[in-house]
Amino acid sequence: MAMTVFTRSGFDAFSGEFKGNSLHDQWESRVAKVGGKVYAVFSEHEDGPATLAFKCSQETFEILTALAGVTQAPYFAKRQWVSVSADADLPEDEVRAYIANSHRLVAAGLTKAQRAEIGL
Repeated sequence: MAMTVFTRSGFDAFSGEFKGNSLHDQWESRVAKVGGKVYAVFSEHEDGPATLAFKCSQETFEILTALAGVTQAPYFAKRQWVSVSADADLPEDEVRAYIANSHRLVAAGLTKAQRAEIGL
């Protein structure tokens, strides 16, 4: 079994698999970007489980936010971002698939030149 994405090292390792990925310490979190654009955010919390925030489609947003442990991500209200708690009712393989999709969604919004520059 792969390392959980709900740890900093697991998040770094998993997001490092994507083309054009860069990692940054920002907003008291670990931020994964593609072409300078955020696609996932890992946050540790002293008073609760770690969380992951990522972009998703409107339909996926509606489905995920109906689950326990999944909410609209703070500060990303207008862009269909969700925040998933480590104790959410969502299997880790699905979380990984949603993060991969977030990378694709954000990368698709880059210019053709930006995508070419990072090998996409």
